[in-house]
Amino acid sequence: MSFDSRITRCPRAYEPERGAEARDAVPDLSAAVAELVEGAAGSAPYLHGLILKEADWLPEALDDPEAALAAEIARIEALPFDRINPGLRQAKRRVALLAALCDLGGVWGLFEVTGALSLLADRATHVALRAHVGREITRGKIPGQTEADIESCGGVFALAMGKHGAGELNYSSDIDLICLFDESRFDGIDRMEARAGFIRATRKAMASLSDLTGDGYVFRTDLRLRPDPSVTPVCFAMEAAERYYESVGRTWERAAYIKARACAGDMEAGERFLEHLTPFVWRKHLDFNAIRETHDMRLKIRAHKGLGGALTLEGHNMKLGYGGIREIEFFAQTRQLIAGGRDPDLRLRETVPALGKLAEKGWVETEVAETLSADYIAHREVEHRLQMLRDQQTHSLPTAPEEFDRLAALMGTDTEAMRAEIAQRCERVNALTEDFFAPADAAPAPELPPEQAEITARWSTYPCLRTARAQEIFGRLKPELLSRIQNLDKPTEALTHLDGFLKGLPAGVQLFALFEANPQLIDLILDIVSTAPHLARHLSRNAGVLDAVIGGGFFAPWPGRAALTEELATHLEEAGDYERQLDTCRRWAKEWHFRVGVHQLRDLITADEAGSQYCDIAAACVAALYPQVVAEFSRKHGPPPGRGAMVLGMGSLGAARLTAASDLDMIVIYDAAGVDTSEGRRPLPSRTYYARFTQALITAMTAQTAEGRLYEVDMRLRPSGKQGPVATSFESFQSYQLNEAWVWEHLALTRGQAVAGDAGLMADVERFRATLISGVQDEARIRQETREMRARLAQAKPGGPWDPKNGAGRMMDIELLAESAALLAGSAAQDIYAQLGSGGESGWLTRDEQMLLTETYRLMWRLQSAARLLTGEKLDPQAVGAGGRAFLLRSNGAVSMEALSEELRQRAESAAQVIATVLERPAPTA
Repeated sequence: MSFDSRITRCPRAYEPERGAEARDAVPDLSAAVAELVEGAAGSAPYLHGLILKEADWLPEALDDPEAALAAEIARIEALPFDRINPGLRQAKRRVALLAALCDLGGVWGLFEVTGALSLLADRATHVALRAHVGREITRGKIPGQTEADIESCGGVFALAMGKHGAGELNYSSDIDLICLFDESRFDGIDRMEARAGFIRATRKAMASLSDLTGDGYVFRTDLRLRPDPSVTPVCFAMEAAERYYESVGRTWERAAYIKARACAGDMEAGERFLEHLTPFVWRKHLDFNAIRETHDMRLKIRAHKGLGGALTLEGHNMKLGYGGIREIEFFAQTRQLIAGGRDPDLRLRETVPALGKLAEKGWVETEVAETLSADYIAHREVEHRLQMLRDQQTHSLPTAPEEFDRLAALMGTDTEAMRAEIAQRCERVNALTEDFFAPADAAPAPELPPEQAEITARWSTYPCLRTARAQEIFGRLKPELLSRIQNLDKPTEALTHLDGFLKGLPAGVQLFALFEANPQLIDLILDIVSTAPHLARHLSRNAGVLDAVIGGGFFAPWPGRAALTEELATHLEEAGDYERQLDTCRRWAKEWHFRVGVHQLRDLITADEAGSQYCDIAAACVAALYPQVVAEFSRKHGPPPGRGAMVLGMGSLGAARLTAASDLDMIVIYDAAGVDTSEGRRPLPSRTYYARFTQALITAMTAQTAEGRLYEVDMRLRPSGKQGPVATSFESFQSYQLNEAWVWEHLALTRGQAVAGDAGLMADVERFRATLISGVQDEARIRQETREMRARLAQAKPGGPWDPKNGAGRMMDIELLAESAALLAGSAAQDIYAQLGSGGESGWLTRDEQMLLTETYRLMWRLQSAARLLTGEKLDPQAVGAGGRAFLLRSNGAVSMEALSEELRQRAESAAQVIATVLERPAPTA
């Protein structure tokens, strides 16, 4: 497609004589292209001068502007050292002229224009840096570096920052660079000598770009974004820069690094540096404190530049002023900082794509993102035309009427229409961004009765409110919190629970900022603290789990065990070293535990569904951690001898029925396959290897790391119990189960489920378990030992009126009978309801008996699950408070606690009678 056929708009010549002069200087252009040249030169003095200087080059360049750009980049790459300065300046003239005409004619869109300018900046920086570092290398001033190292600049790299980094360079912009070098290439005194050489080369390279000569300049360079620029040299070690950011890096520097990109020199070292900086830029928790810090920065910029007050177009700064470009960039960048640590998809350098992705992820309304994107493009086009006029790094609209007319002519529009459009856009941008950065002043706090005022009076002494920043944010939140509490049925009780939550918080700034930015979370917090003290305590110790509520997907359908395992495995791989993997697993599990608790508390899932989901989380943790423990253990002792090992989940883990406070019953079974010793730096006999490996696996689950403990683990269900080895060979396991195991051990095995380890061994263990259970059973013996076990449990754990687990006709009693039913029916099912169903199908239970036990167990489980969620301990209706009692009634369909208590008593008595009848019923004769 020809250039003139791509023209969609055209400037007018504000000074017709200048336009005619330029048009005459470039004859033989088509009418449309000639009109474009005339309009550009007749309104922009800078473009007029460029056209006259490059008149011979321009016609061919306009035949194919993309090819002309590529040719200029290729030309400067090949410049000899003595031609670098004039050669780069010529490239700047040509690319600036080409970009301007493509921009003004609508041949290129904004991002093609900024992309061309950014590409030139990248390659010009590299050419200049390579030339001067190369000169230092050839003079022997960079120790250990040879000609082969010149292309990578001996380890020096330049980071493009700001709009240059985003590939969105302004038409007459400075380029913001940070120059560092890879100190790992040098040792001792060589490093200091190399540093001196790199400083010299960097200064000379910047002069090659920015010095104004008779040929003009290439780009003005600004190195002041580097760490502590008043005391650091223009080029220094990347290790020192990393230490700076990790220790004293500020929010504005984090925002700056959103757009950072290696653009010249040793690109590999540059990318490595940025990768190391990822934790500094992208925090693992949602960072709503960034909103206030960004707002403070905006106010400081406005005050420093004198840009406050109402909108006045004369002299208005399109970048930093009211409703300007920076407002849109901050709007996007702040949200990226908030959520980008959890969602890598949001780590985009470019403003408009970032707004689109933020809308896609639900952080910005789609209409708002589209409006701000369109306004951003229009603002940038005005900014470019301001700079095209005289190649000034200005962002300010004219102050004189005639200059407004000149600008309107360059934009190809009417002055008044242009002014109206700019004003409307600025007002619109301000309206869409200001509320986000500057939350409204807090309403006055309600008057509190004396007992409540006494509670709130001690809040200032809590750790979460020890900083002025935390006090400031909480001061704005407090009236809303107290107002909502006054609307609850029992405000004093709710306030007491909130007091406990605040007292347990180790810090408050991030959490309070999160609440301020997401007021809907206040209702959730009040719901939790007034209903489930156990969940509230968990939340106060792990406030980061709230990130998941607003991070997307919190209310999505349950993903299932396989998807959870895959997700966690991916996170562990990305975590890197073993200690980080353990912490990552704990954080991940806390978030998913919190989700299940909230869903159950808000009646989005039943207690049965919660039990299954808690089990999915636990199984995913074991399955995803298992290969990481194997890898860590293998580093010292070699890979697992033979086939490896597997984890058999027992008890509630095997039955897929955990609560919010469950520990995990597990057995580790291995198959050394005749291999006597491992092969590693410190080989171990196979039996010792698997015993120590099992201890390592248990430690990975139970160790108290910076993120707490994952689970408690109970291995007493292994063969021979506490006296047996912690890991059992498959051969020994089979022999023991066939020849030595007690009836109760076979009953326990009915709930065994493979959860992690070698896939082949997992399948073999499951086949053996199913075969063992399906074999011919001694029914009389099973009945007898079940009765005896039942009696021992009744004596050891008699339970109480509100205990759903212990006591006749309650959970453990029904579970014992269900296991017996499964064993006698030869059913491999692990689920309690399925086991009771197998008893019904086999005729061991009547249909009525099966239904009564099933419904009784469902009630008991609802109460047990609720107790662990609400208090983490045994069910005590008085301890859970009014909110907890309301949840118990709601989830059980009861009208009062008295009615629920009576139903619990009657059902337990009926179930106990059925169980006794079934176990006393004579076994059928053969």
